[in-house]
Amino acid sequence: MTFKLVIVGAGGFCRETLDVIAAINELAGEPSIDVIGVLDDAPSAQALERLAARGVSCLGAIEPWLSQKPQAHYLICVGNPQRRAAIDQRFRAAGLEAATVVHPHATIGSMATIGPGTVVCSGGEISTNVTLGRHAHVNPNATIGHDTILADYVSINPGAIVSGDVSIGTETLVGAGAVILQGLAVGARCIVGASACVTRDVEENRTVMGVPAR
Repeated sequence: MTFKLVIVGAGGFCRETLDVIAAINELAGEPSIDVIGVLDDAPSAQALERLAARGVSCLGAIEPWLSQKPQAHYLICVGNPQRRAAIDQRFRAAGLEAATVVHPHATIGSMATIGPGTVVCSGGEISTNVTLGRHAHVNPNATIGHDTILADYVSINPGAIVSGDVSIGTETLVGAGAVILQGLAVGARCIVGASACVTRDVEENRTVMGVPAR
């Protein structure tokens, strides 16, 4: 069954998500996801040009579109977890449902739970008994180990490795190529810097960098 979808955010992750959707539609043999356009309150000229080049319309700002009481699912392709959470509240208040998309070339293990609004890109590895909350972003070639829990609005950037039995709090961002060792907890609203290696628990509202991460 085909459903209509609007994407929020016109930046690079929007176009990566469009690639995920294109792969899903190609595998289905027919369009199962109909992207009606992209919403962005302040899209850059470059973003508009790149969307136009692939035939995707920018529908304008969020609130005017929501005021029309539209009937469509949504995905929030905004990298900043706090902004993603705030945008989600606006769409939920309008009564809309989030979609979930997983690239056919991602691997999803047994007993995994994937929350609404989540995007898993090509090469993503989700192991067994993993739980992903609302609007998680698993970027290309990121790995989520067994029994790990990602709370709502977590971003795992390209090539990051989250080992088994890890807990990551809401609105936390794990940078590209970072590693979080097994059994650790990273609190809410944290930033783990690119290429960092987390070797001990991280309290909430912290930014950690380096090897080992401090």
